[in-house]
Amino acid sequence: MKILITGCRGQLGSQIVNILKEGASELGPISEEYRTAEIIGVDIEDLDISNLKAVNEFINKVKPDVVINPAAYTNVDGCESNQDLAFKVNSLGSRNLAIACEDIGAKLIHISTDYVFEGNGTVPYKEYDITNPVSVYGKTKLLGENYVREFCSRYFILRTAWLYGYNGNNFVKTIIKAAKEKGHLDVVNDQRGNPTNAEDLAHHILKLGLTEEYGVYHCTGAGECSWYDFAKAIVEYAGIECTVSPVTSDKINRAARRPSFSSLDNMMLRCSVGDEMREWRQALGVFVGKYK
Repeated sequence: MKILITGCRGQLGSQIVNILKEGASELGPISEEYRTAEIIGVDIEDLDISNLKAVNEFINKVKPDVVINPAAYTNVDGCESNQDLAFKVNSLGSRNLAIACEDIGAKLIHISTDYVFEGNGTVPYKEYDITNPVSVYGKTKLLGENYVREFCSRYFILRTAWLYGYNGNNFVKTIIKAAKEKGHLDVVNDQRGNPTNAEDLAHHILKLGLTEEYGVYHCTGAGECSWYDFAKAIVEYAGIECTVSPVTSDKINRAARRPSFSSLDNMMLRCSVGDEMREWRQALGVFVGKYK
């Protein structure tokens, strides 16, 4: 088996590579089929996924059985001012990989986001709910999903949210650093979602990759909270002397609008390969214990 992983130096891509090399995640051992797999990791310096010719040539040369695509332009505010770049990476990059995968009969596992939803509800979104993104980031990611559906017949689309991992920048690391430096933090309390440990997401990506249970999946940590709740838990688990105060979104000047409620329901996981995603506080506690 050959597995191609884009964005291999990002927080999710690097986590997938590590699990494949170690043969297990925090949730348990991975399948025996992965133990002899050839792992091919690429990042922007190795392959520009927004270049169709380069993608076609690379994938036709390597001929992977599975392509995992966590690569994305994820700066939500930056997408508002760099719309062409967001479109090239998040939309065209996904299209190019889908075309190339279909050409050689490879499976494509594409990572998407809760930001494809408007976020004005009160009940966790299921996979069949209507998408209506409110930011350039969400719009370009949704178009990427649509391209994957259109051009590839063997696809898994995994929407995740509030992701954090050991490599790269994320909310957990930012809060730990700021809490140590400042001793007081103001964090928004009017946006709710699902904190997700990259280790859990990577485990489920690999579990799905051995199946033919194609389709759209939600894959987030169990339970929901606000960013304020999330930050308070981070500070608590890290044992930092810091007060955390709730504020409303209008007190923070951001270029992109965020969904106020983007909690996802992992219905497809439950109904297919099984939902082993940990409760968000449990997964966070393990992460902070290792990271700090």
